[in-house]
Amino acid sequence: MDRQKFAFDKTNFILLAIGMAVIIVGFLLMTGPSSTEGYFEPDIFSVRRIKVAPAVCFFGFIFMIYGIVRKPKDKTDVVNS
Repeated sequence: MDRQKFAFDKTNFILLAIGMAVIIVGFLLMTGPSSTEGYFEPDIFSVRRIKVAPAVCFFGFIFMIYGIVRKPKDKTDVVNS
């Protein structure tokens, strides 16, 4: 197999995996008890669930976009430099 035919290299896949892990952590931060018809849970408005978790998810998505857009280094460029 010729490695030059792949759009991503190993670093791109590592960046995508890290971005996905950060997004999963963000979604886990959003979880918690929910309100029911008979009981109001004030924790649904906590700073962790309203501000921190969406920010973590946002940074994870930005990280994944960078992992997709990042151009792999060409082996011939390194040798010719």
